[in-house]
Amino acid sequence: MKERASWLAPLAMLLVTVACESGKAPGASSGPPARTDRVRPMFVRGPTGGTPVAPFIAAELSKGRAEHHGVLVYVGATWCEPCQRFHQAVRSGELDDILDGVRLIEFDLDADREPLQAAGYGSQLIPLFALPKADGTASPQRIEGSIKGPDAVAQNLVPRLRSFLRGQAEQGH
Repeated sequence: MKERASWLAPLAMLLVTVACESGKAPGASSGPPARTDRVRPMFVRGPTGGTPVAPFIAAELSKGRAEHHGVLVYVGATWCEPCQRFHQAVRSGELDDILDGVRLIEFDLDADREPLQAAGYGSQLIPLFALPKADGTASPQRIEGSIKGPDAVAQNLVPRLRSFLRGQAEQGH
């Protein structure tokens, strides 16, 4: 009986944790099985040269649904220090957990300003992270700006992105 008790408590704790995280009773159907593997976030460069951005983003969103990954529009600039730090953090794997499976559709504010504004991705501050609507235009759900310095990602962007993306998961987006 003692042997059973040694594995029973962790199993019960796991079931309670799963139930609390999913909001459903253990064993209840909740759609597709949860992913157990990680998919590194990746940058996908959006169209340049004045090309409309909404059709490209809509196609990426459809592709994302089919491949079960998230899509987030990211607007930065080469001169933007928080943008540079964000790029470095993504490439080094620091954000693999928070951005698991997310494709960042990347634009440069200086090169793509007019097509971005036409699709609703205009902003006062960068970096900009915005959720697209099905037609590729911007939804009102966005994060703009960051602090400068070595803590820009860890102390400013990560907590805001985590909260932002958690809210989207809770809403079923």
